[in-house]
Amino acid sequence: MNEIQQPILRSRIRQKLGKEYYIFKRRWQWITGKQKWGKPDSTIQLPHAVFTHRSMILRPLKDVDMYLQENKRTNLRLAVAKINHTIIQPGETFSIWKLVGRPTAAKGYLEGLVLNQGKIDKGIGGGLCQLGNLLFWICAHSPLQITERYRHGFDVFPDVNRNVPFGAGATLSYNYIDFQVYNPSDQAFQLNLWLDDTHLNGTLLSAKSLDTTFRIEERNHIMKQQIWGGYSRHNQIFQIASHPDGSETERLLVENHALMMYNPFLTSTQV
Repeated sequence: MNEIQQPILRSRIRQKLGKEYYIFKRRWQWITGKQKWGKPDSTIQLPHAVFTHRSMILRPLKDVDMYLQENKRTNLRLAVAKINHTIIQPGETFSIWKLVGRPTAAKGYLEGLVLNQGKIDKGIGGGLCQLGNLLFWICAHSPLQITERYRHGFDVFPDVNRNVPFGAGATLSYNYIDFQVYNPSDQAFQLNLWLDDTHLNGTLLSAKSLDTTFRIEERNHIMKQQIWGGYSRHNQIFQIASHPDGSETERLLVENHALMMYNPFLTSTQV
């Protein structure tokens, strides 16, 4: 358990061909599948707030140019405009990429921070993982079922000013690395998203007030050295549901295993 193989580095051509294959495969699934998808509707404002969260847009990161962070603001604004006010009816699924579409320069997307085989890189539409992280944390505090979620196989940045547990997020890459949630309940939910000067904000609303409340717990967090010399990080994230009768139920939301791209024994002055 917790053993991770040393990563295999693939050529840019191999990465590009593989990416386009999986993009085509996902598009074909969209065309031929029978899933019902949530859609934005700005004429509806559901009345009950379930959970609200915000995350800082400009977060200084070691060895990352701040212009990539500024560009991320533009990329987030374009993506949020496609998702804001999305209604997820009973039996429907919410998908980030089904609504946002492919982020391209022609649509106004800019170069932002991306991770390429554990290394910091830049690419058009970079920085949208912050949107995936926000939506994961919001939906984790609700009855919505997270049906598709991916996480970076690398832990690139140390825990500086981290407000949520390690791995409590969702990475994105158009369109096959998606974040999707399914509504198994008998009522509608709505996602409202917006940017202010400093933060990306999101609220999940419901048609009826919820009797059950939700909290998140991190368990079994460990950092260990692999036999080939690298360090890895592991944890589990559980959702705890508190019911009106005082009882609680829990379920494992995600289990994270990642290679650490920094020395886990760094002091705060070295980060």
